[in-house]
Amino acid sequence: MTVRYHNDDSTYRLPQKRRTTEWLRGVAASEGYTLGEVDYIFCSSQRLLEMNRQFLGHDYYTDIITFDYSDRRGTRIVSGDIFIDVETVADNARRYGATRLGEMRRVVVHGVLHLCGQNDKTPRTNAQMHRKEDKYLKFWE
Repeated sequence: MTVRYHNDDSTYRLPQKRRTTEWLRGVAASEGYTLGEVDYIFCSSQRLLEMNRQFLGHDYYTDIITFDYSDRRGTRIVSGDIFIDVETVADNARRYGATRLGEMRRVVVHGVLHLCGQNDKTPRTNAQMHRKEDKYLKFWE
């Protein structure tokens, strides 16, 4: 199974791609899943805003949109496209006092957690998502 990294209207390059891929495989395994075909697409805030409007009907900036293509009928293999707005991630890093790379890793693992079925739409599920992000970020260190 493959994790790929692409750019769309962005020149961002995620460092340590091989290590990141192995880390994400471990995260999925800890959640009871196997990574299938997962594509990360790093893009501009304008590009992700357009996608947010077009596909989700939301008229605001966001750091990530995950399109889940998993076929969970007994396989436990997750697949999808994960679009990340590198500009909003950088803004959030400044806002939360994190490094850009640290915040990017948080968003990268956030996408995989969505593929593994984790939601973040309510205060409770958002807090649960954040706890899982923190847990898996410690695995990186």
